[in-house]
Amino acid sequence: MVSLEMAKKYLRVDSSDEDEYIQSLITTGVQLCENVSRRDREALANYKSLSQNAILYAVGYLYEHREDADHKELLDTLRNLLFVIREEIF
Repeated sequence: MVSLEMAKKYLRVDSSDEDEYIQSLITTGVQLCENVSRRDREALANYKSLSQNAILYAVGYLYEHREDADHKELLDTLRNLLFVIREEIF
C-alpha cells in the first residue's frame, strides 16, 4: 500500500542512508493500522486512500519522534483516522 519511495517523499528524505529503517517503519505502520482497524491488509486495501494516509502518518510520527514517541498519542490518532472503517468486535 505504501512504497518506500512514497514514504521517503512524505518524509522529505532524499538519501538512501535510512532506507532500511524507513522500510521497517512502513511495516510497523501497516501492522499498527491492521490492529487499530481490526482488518487485515487485504481489507485495508479496499480503503486505499484512507489506509495510505494512516500508514504515512504512523511512519512520519515514528520517524520524527524516534527518541520520544508517545505511543498512546499515536494510537489515539490512528483510531481517529481509521474510525470509519474500524471493525466492531464483541
